Formats: sequence, C-alpha cells, structure tokens
Amino acid sequence: MAWGKKKGGRKEPLFGLPAALADLRLTAADRIPNAEDKPKKSAKSPAKRKAEEPDEEPRARKPQPARSGAKRRAKSRGGLGIGRLVYWGAVVGLWGAIAVIGLVIYVGAHLPPIQSLEIPKRPPTIQIVGIDGSLLAQRGEMAGANVSLKDLPPYLPKAFIAIEDRRFYSHFGIDPIGIFRAAVTNVLHHGVSQGGSTLTQQLAKNLFLTQERTLQRKLQEAELAIWLERNHSKNEILELYLNRVYFGSGAYGVEAAAQRYFGKSAKDVTIAEAAMLAGLVKSPSRLAPNRNPEGAEARAQVVLAAMADAKFITDAQAQASIGHPSYNVKPVGAGTVNYVADWIGEVLDDLVGQIDQSITVETTIDPKLQSVAEAAVIDELAAKSVKFNVSQGALVAMTPDGAVRAMVGGRNYSDSQYNRAVTAKRQPGSSFKPFVYLTALEQGLTPDTIRQDAPIEVKGWKPENYTHEYFGSVTLTQALAMSLNTVAIRLGLEVGPKNVVRTAHRLGISSKLEPNASIALGTSEVSVVEMVGAYAPFANGGFAVSPHVVRRIKTIDGKLLYMRQPDERNPVVEPRYVAMMNAMMRETLISGTAKKAEIPGWPAAGKTGTSQDYRDAWFIGYTSNLVTGVWLGNDDNSPTKKATGGGLPVEVWSRFMRAAHEGVPVANLPGSQLGWGLSNLAQATSQVSPPVAAPASAPAPAPAGNGGYRPAPTRAAVRPEAAAGLDGWLMDRLFGGNR
Repeated sequence: MAWGKKKGGRKEPLFGLPAALADLRLTAADRIPNAEDKPKKSAKSPAKRKAEEPDEEPRARKPQPARSGAKRRAKSRGGLGIGRLVYWGAVVGLWGAIAVIGLVIYVGAHLPPIQSLEIPKRPPTIQIVGIDGSLLAQRGEMAGANVSLKDLPPYLPKAFIAIEDRRFYSHFGIDPIGIFRAAVTNVLHHGVSQGGSTLTQQLAKNLFLTQERTLQRKLQEAELAIWLERNHSKNEILELYLNRVYFGSGAYGVEAAAQRYFGKSAKDVTIAEAAMLAGLVKSPSRLAPNRNPEGAEARAQVVLAAMADAKFITDAQAQASIGHPSYNVKPVGAGTVNYVADWIGEVLDDLVGQIDQSITVETTIDPKLQSVAEAAVIDELAAKSVKFNVSQGALVAMTPDGAVRAMVGGRNYSDSQYNRAVTAKRQPGSSFKPFVYLTALEQGLTPDTIRQDAPIEVKGWKPENYTHEYFGSVTLTQALAMSLNTVAIRLGLEVGPKNVVRTAHRLGISSKLEPNASIALGTSEVSVVEMVGAYAPFANGGFAVSPHVVRRIKTIDGKLLYMRQPDERNPVVEPRYVAMMNAMMRETLISGTAKKAEIPGWPAAGKTGTSQDYRDAWFIGYTSNLVTGVWLGNDDNSPTKKATGGGLPVEVWSRFMRAAHEGVPVANLPGSQLGWGLSNLAQATSQVSPPVAAPASAPAPAPAGNGGYRPAPTRAAVRPEAAAGLDGWLMDRLFGGNR
C-alpha cells in the first residue's frame, strides 16, 4: 500500500441511480424468514430466558416519546381540518357568488333592455262632470293630476319619508341597513311586520312590475331601483312616487287622494291629513278613511310620531294634530251616478276612438236630479221591498229632446254594477199599449171610438183583464185609461201586429219585437231607456230622439274632441195624433190606473204596465219638461207580491217628478193648443155597460166607428161620487182600483 493512502482505497463519486442505491443494504431483519430459519426453542428455564432478554424492559418503557408523537399528529390533523374548512368555505362562497351573479343575469334578461326603459306615461284619466260642471265620477287607473314637489307643503313628502323610507336620501335605491333591520324585526315578531323596500323600489314596482309576491319580482324591483337612482335625482324619484302610489278607493297619486278623501287639493292638506295619506300606503284597501276611519286615524297617529322622531315636525305639532284631527272624509264610490259613468265608458270608443290622453266628459246629468232619483228609488225599496218582494229598481229621466238628466241603474252600485236602466231587458206589460193605440189612431180611429171589452180567444189563448171584469162597449180613451187587455188585443189584431211593431220601432224602440197577438200586452222585452226615449215624441210634439248623456269631450288642456250636434227634427208622429195620445194618456193620471201620479199644477200623461205574474212593474210618464220611466222587479225574474205599475213605480215617479218640477214654469203638453181635450167620460158612461161575467164564447169585435171629440171635462164630471146614481157607480167600479 502506498504512503498517505487511507485504508480501503479511493472512493469515486457516484451520480444518478447508483448514487441513490449506494447506501442501500439489506440486513437479516429485512429478509422474509422461512420456516427453516425460525430459531428453535430451547428448553431453558424461565429465569434464564429472562436473564437473556435484557432489551425487552427498555422497549416497553418508552411512553414519553410515544405521547409526543401523538400530540404532533393531533396538531397536524387540527391544522388540516381548519384548512379544509377554509378551503371548502371559499369554494362554497365562490359558487354562491357565481349563482347570485347568474340569478341576477337571469332576472335582468327578463326585464326590458335598460337602454329602452323610460318612465311610462300615466294611463288616461276620464273625468265625468255634470251639466253644472261639478265632478260626478272618475275612471282610469290614475285619477289625479300630476303635482310638482315644490308645490306641495314640505311636511307632505316628509310624512312619506318618515314612515316608509327614513334613509331615502342616503341609500342608492336599496337600503341594506333597512333590509337587515326589517329582517330582524320580522324574526322577533315571528312574521312579516316590517318591510325593507325603499321608496325607489316601491316606485319601480308601480311603474314597471306587477304586484305578485315572488323572489323574481323582488330581484327585478331591486335592479330597476338601482337603474332609477342612476337616471333620476332623489327629488324626481320622490315626485314620481307621490304621483303614482295607490291610496285606496280608486285614487292614484296624492292629488286624487286628497280630492277623494278631503275634497281639496294636495297643495292644501294639513299636517294631520298629510299623515293620514302617508299612512294609507301600507294597506290602502284596509285603511281607506271612507271605509275604516278609525283604522286610518290610528295609522295617521303612528305617522305623526315617526315625523316627530325624525325631527320633521315638532312634538307640539304632532300632539296638536293627534289631539285635534281635521279629517273631513268625502264619501264617494257607491253612488248610482256610477251607472251613468259605466254607460259613458261604453260609448266613448264610438265617439272619440281609443283614448290615449286624459279627458273631461261633459254630460247632460243634473246632479240635483240624480240625487233625487237615487233617493226616490232607494227609499221606496227600503220601505216596501219586503212587503211586495221587490229587490231592484231603475229610473231614467230625460228631456223631451233625449238629454238624460238622471239615471239609476240599480239599488246599490257597490253591490251590483249591472245596469238595469240600459242593459237589462224586461217585458213592459201594458206600458207598451200606447204604440197599439197610436197605430189605431193613424189608421183612422179616434179617442172616442167604441170597442168591446169582452172575453176573447186567439188560437186557444184567452187573455183577461186585470180585474177579471168586462165592461162591454167602451171608448178607446176609457180602454187605455183602465188598461183593458181585451180591447188592446182586439185593436192589435185589427191594425195588424206588424204595424204595431213598426210604430214602436219608428218612435225609438230598438229591441227585437215579435209581431204576434200578444205584442199588444207588451210581451217582447225592452230596456227602460228605450221605453223612455220612445215616449219622448209624445212630449216634444212628435219628433224622434236619440237618448244621450254626453255633450262634449275635451282634453285636460281644453282641446275639443267631440261635441254633440242637435238631432235633426225628424217627425215620426203627426201633431194631431200627438194631441190625441196626450189627451188619452192624461186620462190615465186623472181617473185611470195612475191616479197617484198626478203632479199638482202640471199637465202630465203616461201609462202603467204590469207583466205576467207581476214580474215587472212599470210607469212611464211625462210633462212638456221631462220624460221619466220607472221599473221595479227582481233580477231573477221571480214574481213579486202583486206589485203593479200603478203602485210602487207611480210613487217613485211622483216623488221624483214633483221635486224635478219645483220652480219650473208650467207648460202644456203638445197639442193642447189645437183644442184637443180629454174625453168626457161622464158623458160616455151611458155607452158603458155594467161589468158582465165572461160568456162561453167571446162576441165578435164591434164594427169600427169614429166619434167626434167632446169638450174637456171638469174634475167633477170625470169623478162623480158613487151616490150620484148609476153613472157614479159605474165610474167608481171603473176607476176604483189601480193596475
């Protein structure tokens, strides 16, 4: 061996796999032992084996190192758990954020494109005013005019901010603090007791969205609120809100609500009234002061407290308003004038086409007469509806030229909006007979022509008089005044049912009429407004009219859209026949079936009507000033308890007409200047036979005859006392009862 070399020789460095395996050595302990390799057990004593195993005791005693390793492993596992928690939390948060973003994108995709969004125009308002210019009713979603924020008293908008959105001027359209506060409050109260929507969100809902309660709608509301805040100032948003929010009873916007509930402009409301308006927003239908004044006042006190808490008003002002409320609720909404408003709504499209701007409709309605008509119908039904089993009524009053002055379409508009004056069609009964008698006059008969009142049979049909009595030979005037059915049937067959139908259509009936024998008794159905319009030629000298209620239509800024032109004077009845009919129908009020309908000092005429089984009771009467028709009955067409045209309808008519003619100069009916008076029934009694029982077969109709007009009788001659002999007895029997 050379000098200086270490024992074992030089070792070269190894790289790669050889270097990695250089120190790898296998020992006997690493080998898998075979059965032959197992050491054989010797028969050593236990003591000797114990002496030869010195290592066992030290190996068994190593608790300290083992415990230290367990702690290290536990710490390692704890750190891993926190890390995993943070990791999965981050994963869940990330996916949650992605889901929220996706939901927002989805909701936004179902909105109109933001660039095309704009504040929608207010739907048109229809203001309906009476002949005196007073407001009768309003139609349309937004009832009030826009008011500027600067024109309102400062405490009015502050009342809404105090109770609805205290942080209005500090949030960006959504108020996270308000939402959190509302959520906590709702959890504590175990229910929804407070909302978190801002005024901007509420406006977004009112402008663009529906009222449905869904998550999608709430998200859309939030997105639109942010859009509103970015495109409009706070004051613009607040002004829009005040002009669009709903206040109950059909009132949208503070101006409409102030007019509806207080009869004044929103510019003039007091602090107490402002608090009430702000309080309505929470539940307008439930808290409307015309329906729930106690609830509205209690809510207003909450608003006043909120205003004081926000330092918008002083505590003294709040206390003064709470202690002395100045509410003056204006009751509206259920009046019968709404039947008129509905009728106007049906004809507007024909007059001006589609409405795309707010308009004012000037009508022919007289508010005073409308109130009188409403009271007459409602009071009469309230007093006698149970007794006579009558549940509904209708009234139409118009001038002789067809301008409707009052219309009652039912007993209570809030209970039923069905218009029985215009839409309903019922059998007019004997009130249809004037068209039969007019046809007969036009074919050569006169009011004094004699016809037989006796039983008659038409193809197995045996019509009878109301009293089941027959009077033999009677004049046409007597027959019409007493409403004798057999004479009307004979006349109808004599002149021809088709001619009767033509006469009725010529005078203004538009409904389909069946030209049969029973047409003389009014078996075809018509409406009240048709009947009143068809009687108008008797009151105006024989000219056709078109019943109408609209005079002019203007835009809010005064532009004229429609003006009714006067009807052409189209004569449909010759003046002499008008005079004859007026003379005959005047007798109905003087001595016939409508004696209760006489108006003191005024010449009036008309005809009662009662349909089969007392299902309909009518009276159509007129003066030279007004034509009025009344119908009473039941919507289900059930019979009344013998309610006749000469009873309840005459009472309603008389109450209305007497009030309507107060202070109006008296004027005669057309034709009186021609000398045509009433038939002298006192003289005609010699032609009337006493009532006779119905024979087995009806006699043939008496031949037609013409008689000259007799001088107008005095009241004493028309109504002789019963003790005045046979004639007086006959008159008492003839006109003692009503039909």
